[in-house]
Amino acid sequence: MNGLLKTLMRPDREENPEESAIAQAANILQIGEFQLLQLAYQEWYGQEMAEHISDRIFKAHMLQGQVPGWAEEYAQRIIRQDEIGLIDGSDPQYHRFDREYVTHVPQGVRHFTVICLVFAVLVVGTLFVGQVAGFKATSILPPYFSEEELRTDR
Repeated sequence: MNGLLKTLMRPDREENPEESAIAQAANILQIGEFQLLQLAYQEWYGQEMAEHISDRIFKAHMLQGQVPGWAEEYAQRIIRQDEIGLIDGSDPQYHRFDREYVTHVPQGVRHFTVICLVFAVLVVGTLFVGQVAGFKATSILPPYFSEEELRTDR
């Protein structure tokens, strides 16, 4: 009960220093703690974490507060690199397990410009066809009423 009260009074306080390093490194990279564990595992073992391993590590870390040594070492390295300014939290390499992370489309401006030009050509083209259609309209834009339809002396 005493630990709960301390946590409520200072939610940023961690009881376990290894867990604190994991949380701090995850905050630096702007990812979740488990995503940090996935990155650490991939760097340490050179492969992605298998599902049965991730279940075991998740339970050990989140429920029992155990931090593997390779994860602690990775977190400490991230913290050290951040202190000297070498970490960019928006670098996509740190977000490869983050499904919600979106990078900008490299040629987004070019695609937007092309789509706007195509749309403009279509609008101008339809207005031109409306003018050349063969009947005298009262307006360049819809609704197209001819002068005969608008005459009141019928």
